[in-house]
Amino acid sequence: MTAPASRDPVPQDTGPPALRARGIVKRFGPTLALDRVDLTVAPGEAHALVGRNGAGKSTLVGVVTGLHRPDAGTVALAGRPAPAHGDAAAWRARVACVHQRPMTVPGLTVAENLFLGRFEPGRPLIGWRRLRRRAAELLGAYGVDVDPRTRVGDLTVEQRQFVEIARALSFGARLIVLDEPTARLDARGGARLFARLRELGSQGVAFLFISHHLPEVYELCATVTVYRDARHVLTAPVADLSRTELVAAMTGDGGRPAPRPPAPATAPAAGERAPLLRTEGLALTGVYGPLDLAVRPGEVLGLAGAAAAGAVAVGETLAGMRAPTAGRITVDGRAVRPGRVPDALDAGIGYVPEERHRQGLVPGRSVAENATLTVAGRLGPFGIVLPARARALAQTMITALDIRTGGPGQSVAELSGGNQQKVVVARALARGPRVLVAVAPTAGVDITSKKSLLGVVRRFADEGGAVVLVSGELDDLRICDRVLALFHGRPAARFGTGWSDRELVAAMEGTTVGTATVPEAPTEAPTAVPEAPTSVPPEPTPGSGP
Repeated sequence: MTAPASRDPVPQDTGPPALRARGIVKRFGPTLALDRVDLTVAPGEAHALVGRNGAGKSTLVGVVTGLHRPDAGTVALAGRPAPAHGDAAAWRARVACVHQRPMTVPGLTVAENLFLGRFEPGRPLIGWRRLRRRAAELLGAYGVDVDPRTRVGDLTVEQRQFVEIARALSFGARLIVLDEPTARLDARGGARLFARLRELGSQGVAFLFISHHLPEVYELCATVTVYRDARHVLTAPVADLSRTELVAAMTGDGGRPAPRPPAPATAPAAGERAPLLRTEGLALTGVYGPLDLAVRPGEVLGLAGAAAAGAVAVGETLAGMRAPTAGRITVDGRAVRPGRVPDALDAGIGYVPEERHRQGLVPGRSVAENATLTVAGRLGPFGIVLPARARALAQTMITALDIRTGGPGQSVAELSGGNQQKVVVARALARGPRVLVAVAPTAGVDITSKKSLLGVVRRFADEGGAVVLVSGELDDLRICDRVLALFHGRPAARFGTGWSDRELVAAMEGTTVGTATVPEAPTEAPTAVPEAPTSVPPEPTPGSGP
């Protein structure tokens, strides 16, 4: 595959590299995290660093941003040796990292976040008007359209990222590490972010771009470096690598996706069974609906949509985390009390949340404690958890899901992102649910973990469960039997298997192309979907659909 014409070429003859790391070795106890790896980023270049979880990407970022002292090797920034380890101010002036999780303080204003720790150097009192003026000048210099008086907690994810980038540049850094920057952005937000990064690149700012979403690498980056098993595998122009070749370099196994496993031969076809999960007129004012969904045993229903489409809120409603303003939910004919997580659990709904760090894990606890959170009351008499039972159940889940861990007692914080996500899935499955609601289950994990997680979801359905898979990732949605695309909270189109990327992306953006069908109002769609065809197919028969 060739690179898009809009991507800027690698700058030529623009001085010393923004980053040059050579022969970096880093050990954590007996674990060799980096084995003589190299990385060079040119001034003004967007350079991708990709690899499976555990490949060494995060460790390398720690080394080149001053968090980790390498055991061997050298780091140079803009042609000068890196600052001494521990000199935070010197490192901050040379390189900065914008993390996947926001590092801003939500309760403070934009101006306060921009100058946190350096409000008025040499002055005993803070001049708030002067501070806001300085913030406005800084934001304007980097093209960030945000009011300095606004609380950061009231900004969109996209705006918070721009504020973090502006803060990093204000220290003088000309190398910015971007860790999964689009994980929480919709397509439009991602396009705006990339446009701004290209503008900054033309000014000589270099970016080290870390992403598990390979289409973004081809869209933004000129060069890609691949790490595998703590070693440097290759560095090459993105335009010279097909996606198959890039995946092969990352995985070492050719990168072919595993075929979808067939349903058990003795099981009746999903269409012959009564729906296991139903929603009728489900709505949350201003967010989504009304929605009539029907998911049978053996089926995976995909809810596709951008960040603001309402699909995540639908998943949270099914799991009891939100109370709808209208409609009802039933599991096998039993009504589920809305807005109550215990009722959803008791009805047999398992839930994989969107954000594992904030909603899915207790970082200070072990793998066993995290995996058994939903069944703690079943692990001993009188509500007392017997550690041996918790460890035994956790070990069963570790084996079933192939969680790479030193054992049930290991802290979940020590696992890679993909294995942490498997622990979240283990917790959702621990109660033996009949329905699984999975929201962005592969966000921020590597390709191998992605295949494994999606295989678990598909297997749950093939063994008789019903799945609602909420995702904007096309690879996630390929395991679905049906997909309902949402736009501004309303169904835009529905698909069986065999949809094209172009069709589904168009539907998520509010248009319909190809063979997609648009559900008829009022049960599954608004009376008018922006840019959708004016003719719609007949309404499906009851229970036929989403």
